[in-house]
Amino acid sequence: MEQHRILIIEDDRKIASLLAETLRKYHYDVKTADDFDRILEAEAEFSPHLILLDINLPSYDGYYWCRQLRQRTTVPILFISARSGEMDQVFALENGGDDFITKPFNYEIVLAKIRSHLRRSFGEYAPKMEERTIRLGRLELYPERMELHAHGEEIPLQKKECVILELLLSESPKVVSRERFLEELWDDQAFVDENTLNVNMTRVRKKLADYGIQSQIETVRGAGYRFIAAPEEA
Repeated sequence: MEQHRILIIEDDRKIASLLAETLRKYHYDVKTADDFDRILEAEAEFSPHLILLDINLPSYDGYYWCRQLRQRTTVPILFISARSGEMDQVFALENGGDDFITKPFNYEIVLAKIRSHLRRSFGEYAPKMEERTIRLGRLELYPERMELHAHGEEIPLQKKECVILELLLSESPKVVSRERFLEELWDDQAFVDENTLNVNMTRVRKKLADYGIQSQIETVRGAGYRFIAAPEEA
């Protein structure tokens, strides 16, 4: 059975250390964040099954990081905080959190909540969903795995890369509008810079090229983008 991985994002070193020590006693694989400006990198490298997230963090607070994490993962995020106000708990849930644990906390309660969320997400209570596959010629996209299969290779994707390719492949050869990409990629379009979509599209194009995929993402001026399958991959 796979050992569940838990990422602790807590800037109080003593609390983080005690939490990690306790969780390891119960056979969890635990990582504590060290660089609070590289939270997304830590999540990508460790690929946790569950995240414990403090609110008061250097630079950006836990609400901000929860929103960023939700763009790339659906794993349970449990807030741990000395804040006990009702609005703090409301903000935690509205920004993508799944639960709220108030400090000082009872470790048995923390463990019980972790077990409960892991069961619902990965255990006996997890919904049994049929995996989706989007095929276009010899290209196969697995959205739940965030993988593109081509030329016998399994190409790992970031969350936004996967969303972009899912839209393009499922609609090909039709044009997908910029507005639809913005709706699918970001919750609040009002705060998205016009160039942000272009940057993400460039990253996807580069990844396809890096793996030798000949199919192209074509820009349709004033309309959006469409996916043109190369003859050898059609």
